[in-house]
Amino acid sequence: MTPQDYVQEKAAASGSSFYYAFLFLPPHRRAAITAFYAFCREVDDVVDEVQDLTVAAHKLHWWQTEVNNSFAGNPQHPVTKALMPLAADFGITAQHLQDVIAGCQMDLNQTRYLDFAGLQRYCHLVAGVVGEVAARIFGQSQAQTTHYAHQLGLAFQLTNIIRDVGEDALRGRIYLPVNELQQFNVSAKDILERRDSPAFQALMAFQYERAQGLYTQALSALPKEDWRSQKPGLMMASIYRTLLVEIQASGFPVLRQRVALTPLRKFWLAWKMQALGRF
Repeated sequence: MTPQDYVQEKAAASGSSFYYAFLFLPPHRRAAITAFYAFCREVDDVVDEVQDLTVAAHKLHWWQTEVNNSFAGNPQHPVTKALMPLAADFGITAQHLQDVIAGCQMDLNQTRYLDFAGLQRYCHLVAGVVGEVAARIFGQSQAQTTHYAHQLGLAFQLTNIIRDVGEDALRGRIYLPVNELQQFNVSAKDILERRDSPAFQALMAFQYERAQGLYTQALSALPKEDWRSQKPGLMMASIYRTLLVEIQASGFPVLRQRVALTPLRKFWLAWKMQALGRF
């Protein structure tokens, strides 16, 4: 299996909304975003799939070394072998990749966030940086587009956090800020034991409104000059925002159910943005 085949398989196997947006890109850009996304999946899977924290920490350290070696001209992993020939073309730096790894390290070392400011730091590393790199690959021409990409990445990550409250609880993680749990009189025990209540519903409604506001802010920050080039990100925004609305319309069943869109619906939303330019 070639490195290109490996990253293609890794991206497709994830079933992620991102993959549907990649399908519409020209080959060179599609190869770059597929390799970069496969890298993100590899390091994220370390946190989600390795039960022993010491082993997971060692694996992330291996990836840090692999990134440094790769940018020094000696990639060993199929993902870095696929990514390195394309990195310079799209301004992808070692720091971008190290930031993604640092975000995953936070998952090993931290299971609570005191406030939204702390959560934002985590979101910046695991989603904002990803958005920045993706915008470059898609063909960014305006500096302001970087701000759009970071805001959109934050909106995506908050959508993930809302969707995965129950699954994260099973892993002992609570991403919802502690001070907001207190504000709505929801205890950490309520989340970990996955107990729904009117208070939890109010908390989730608050999270929903903030995420919706971030989508609005992100889209308003995208310069019109980059609207066409950033269509893949807009496709993802259409899919993720639709998912967010679906979760809200279903009554936030996230403690015990993972709300998802069908592959056909994701493809339709992506195609509608690509072909018609609308959500």
